[in-house]
Amino acid sequence: MGLFDFFSSDLAIDLGTANTLVIQKDKVVVDEPSIIALDRQNGKVIAVGTKAMQMHEKTHENIRTIRPLRDGVIADFHAAEQMIRGMIRMINQGKKFFTPSHRMVICIPSGITEVEKRAVRDSAEHAGAKEVYMIPEPIAAAIGIGIDIEQPVGSMIVDIGGGTTEIAVIALSGIVGDQSIRTAGDVFTRDILDYMRRQHNLLIGERSAEKIKVEVGSALTELDEEIEPFEVRGRDLMTGIPKVITVTYSEVAYAIDKSISKIEEAVLRALETAPPELSADIYDRGIHLTGGGALLRGLDKRLSIKTKLPVHVADDPLRAVVRGTGQALKNLDSYKAVLMT
Repeated sequence: MGLFDFFSSDLAIDLGTANTLVIQKDKVVVDEPSIIALDRQNGKVIAVGTKAMQMHEKTHENIRTIRPLRDGVIADFHAAEQMIRGMIRMINQGKKFFTPSHRMVICIPSGITEVEKRAVRDSAEHAGAKEVYMIPEPIAAAIGIGIDIEQPVGSMIVDIGGGTTEIAVIALSGIVGDQSIRTAGDVFTRDILDYMRRQHNLLIGERSAEKIKVEVGSALTELDEEIEPFEVRGRDLMTGIPKVITVTYSEVAYAIDKSISKIEEAVLRALETAPPELSADIYDRGIHLTGGGALLRGLDKRLSIKTKLPVHVADDPLRAVVRGTGQALKNLDSYKAVLMT
């Protein structure tokens, strides 16, 4: 370990709406929910990540929990900066007497505006970064699942995160055609929440809706495998008394059906805009699904029926983007073409 390594460290960050992951020296060192708990009176940080998530929707008036990112972009600048700082502190815990300066590569949605880009850069610099590079999410996902993006061959990536679904046709280290829609994991969660209120007169929180999505989430009303119904606890809207009901995967599929249709439409739009030679490549290679949404049961099958193309779910889709960001950080010179400063 050289003296330079002691004074600085390289970090690859997947700053997501739902989860933030950080890679340092090829290892995932932070994998936490993107949330922070603050004291209302003095603005001090009480908790970051998992601890803050445990407080979410259970706080009294002196504590507030904030999710700094909405739809894949920073909605609360101050909270985002505090959250990045808190997560970097988790890595350096008890190791050093001083804070090292960081070189960071952060992934961003492909449909992001210049103002939103600047918010990401400023937040990273305020959190201690001396150099900040940004990489579009679909390109990071492609690198992360082992696609050689420099080849003159078309690949299609559908990255379904918490805030955005990024769809891109990639060739020769660039995005040839892309669609970025704000229908993703968070919208599925809201759909489930609304469905429970409408159909069962049951008021549940965001965390319970998220749990339903993970346990019995499905894109198809009929699956080959049998999934046990899931027990949900909430408040009865008629009586105000807590009650328990069971939910099946078919109900969840019905609840999120419209949102999945929007993703299907965006995929078809991206395919329509792809040059014919790249369409031929996609026909051979199929579509690659990454991000947390790729774990939704039956989604690959549903997209395959709609597009009549093979759909592959990446191994460990949750970490595909951060792995690709880590690769870009390791080989900054090779990936210069896809990095933004």
